[in-house]
Amino acid sequence: MRKLRLALVLALSGAGSAWAALDVGDRAPNFSIPAAIGGKVFTFSLQESLAKGPVVLYFFPLAFSEGCSLEAHQFAEAAAQFQALGASVVGVSTDDIDTLSKFSTQACQSKFAVGSDESKKVVTSYDAVWIARPEWANRISYVIAPNGSVVYNYVSLNPERHVEKTLRALKDWSAAKPTK
Repeated sequence: MRKLRLALVLALSGAGSAWAALDVGDRAPNFSIPAAIGGKVFTFSLQESLAKGPVVLYFFPLAFSEGCSLEAHQFAEAAAQFQALGASVVGVSTDDIDTLSKFSTQACQSKFAVGSDESKKVVTSYDAVWIARPEWANRISYVIAPNGSVVYNYVSLNPERHVEKTLRALKDWSAAKPTK
């Protein structure tokens, strides 16, 4: 019971990446969901994206909220750095696709895709349900290698460091991976 209370406190505070269900080395669940980039709707497939390189998958609670807009703006500003490392970025929330289509042009500056998981299947499979607000996703970021394994995770409701931390993890992974 004590561990459960501690886990709940940490989840509500957004602290501690150790509480993410998918740990380093775990296989990332595959998914396809409606997504938008630059206002254009398409089907995002994790499998297809991983075939092109690593994926930075981040979950966020609510499009157009202050923190989520700030985080999306930071990912957009760093888009070229992620691309230089061969990575794609996708944000996922439980917002509907019409809302995310607008969010993709405004906060995301048409630089990366945002996916709609209204059913919460993806959010649940990545243990990204926000306990305090189960209708929303928690703020969790993952770096997923092309082979589908999680190489990094970070959980924090504070949107300020997700870009910095995932970019650093991607650089570290890129430097450590064997060359062909």
